[in-house]
Amino acid sequence: MLLAFDIGNSDITVGLWKDNEWKYVWRISSRPDLPELFYGIKIRDYFFESRTEVTDVRTIVLSSVVPAMTEKIKSVSRTLFEKEPIVLGPKVYESLPMNILNPFEIGSDLVANAAGAYYKFKQTCIVVDFGTALTFTTVSGEGKILGVSIAPGLKTAIKSLSQNTAKLFDVPLEMPDSSLGKNTVTAIQSGILFGYEGLVKNVVAKIREELKTECPVIATGGLSSVITPLASFFHAIEPNLTLDGLRIIGELVNGKK
Repeated sequence: MLLAFDIGNSDITVGLWKDNEWKYVWRISSRPDLPELFYGIKIRDYFFESRTEVTDVRTIVLSSVVPAMTEKIKSVSRTLFEKEPIVLGPKVYESLPMNILNPFEIGSDLVANAAGAYYKFKQTCIVVDFGTALTFTTVSGEGKILGVSIAPGLKTAIKSLSQNTAKLFDVPLEMPDSSLGKNTVTAIQSGILFGYEGLVKNVVAKIREELKTECPVIATGGLSSVITPLASFFHAIEPNLTLDGLRIIGELVNGKK
């Protein structure tokens, strides 16, 4: 079995790969202020509830964009699984048959997305990740990361709006029936969600124009299905693409040992 950790700014996604599928995918809040013990107990409980033995885990792969969380999860891996995790970074990238753009600067989650897309689709494509940030990662059919675009994520945009405007508040991320908001909630939903529909289409159009190719667009991330009008715009919606990339990288690194 392979265990993958995708540590983001809002959540830690934990995936357990078994029998050629993600048998379990769990989410834990990414909170640097919480002790390592909290995460160790949480993960141990997931294994207990799923009746899975921790000793069955053979490989652990970790991507983190939160440095304060990296050492905690590495320590949990050593304590609970007695394994040293493969941590995505420049040294790991050197062993991959891919060309990583700015290896000391690029987010490891973007590298995982690129790896997942490259090996699953075998052609130039754009990965749109709906997370804390909205990211566009373009990877060529030869495995070269061509570039990245980053905008605030959906939740980040709504949170920023509510925190910086006295009479506004957090609202659910649900597509409104009309672009003409009739109250505060639907007004915010209309502005953010219809606005982001246009943002995604425009950024993709600019990338395709520069590449001179109508390359497919792959959506991933926990909020990838929120903007329902985009469903037909995407070539595929792959909620676990980041985990797939981590698994592929883990298998490639192990194959070179």
